Amino acid sequence: MIAALGLLIGIVLGLIFQPDVPLGLEPYLPIAVVAALDAVFGGLRAYLDGIFDDKVFVVSFLSNVVIAAAIVYLGDQLGVGGQLSTGVIVVLGIRIFSNVAAIRRHLFHA
Repeated sequence: MIAALGLLIGIVLGLIFQPDVPLGLEPYLPIAVVAALDAVFGGLRAYLDGIFDDKVFVVSFLSNVVIAAAIVYLGDQLGVGGQLSTGVIVVLGIRIFSNVAAIRRHLFHA
């Protein structure tokens, strides 16, 4: 519940203040958002399964964002940033859809 409330507050604050992202960090923002969404849906799934732990959620959230950004940064340094960005998006997208499917099964008992 706290995670959902924090997410909602963060979205509202972002819409109100409309922060500027530095030009050098713009390529990493979509990756960070997808990594954060993966952690949020994973946390929701864990909550519905009755195994949610707030410490695990925070660590998962931060580590997903940092690791995904680091992979894309490494790709940029190697000259293959676009390919690694696509790879990160695909992997995290699969995890997000897997978590959403589990959430849907849990909610609709299917």
